[in-house]
Amino acid sequence: VQLVESEGGLVQPGGSLRLSCEASGFTFSGSPMRWYRQAPGKEREWVATISNIGATTFYVDSVKGRFTISRDNAKNTVSLQMNSLKPEDTAVYYCNVVLYSGSYWGQGTQVTVSS
Repeated sequence: VQLVESEGGLVQPGGSLRLSCEASGFTFSGSPMRWYRQAPGKEREWVATISNIGATTFYVDSVKGRFTISRDNAKNTVSLQMNSLKPEDTAVYYCNVVLYSGSYWGQGTQVTVSS
């Protein structure tokens, strides 16, 4: 199983950024996918989940209305569109999949929101 996140970056408050995660090594279209984040000095926090065919999504309250999770099962990719970014969104973002064999994580990508 491999999960590879796209590069994050530095964004000004109020800006937007799109993260992608390319998956391989498992049946992508059969698996819900998740995004997590970990801010400095804090525990890793769940951010969003999308069902296996993308029909259902869930978000942590702090990102509702600003972040959108989506997937392209033809490309084995899950994305996180982040709008109206705030300094408190600064974190390392990870994509995640839970399979019968275990929980798998990408390498993480840094998102910094600062002026």
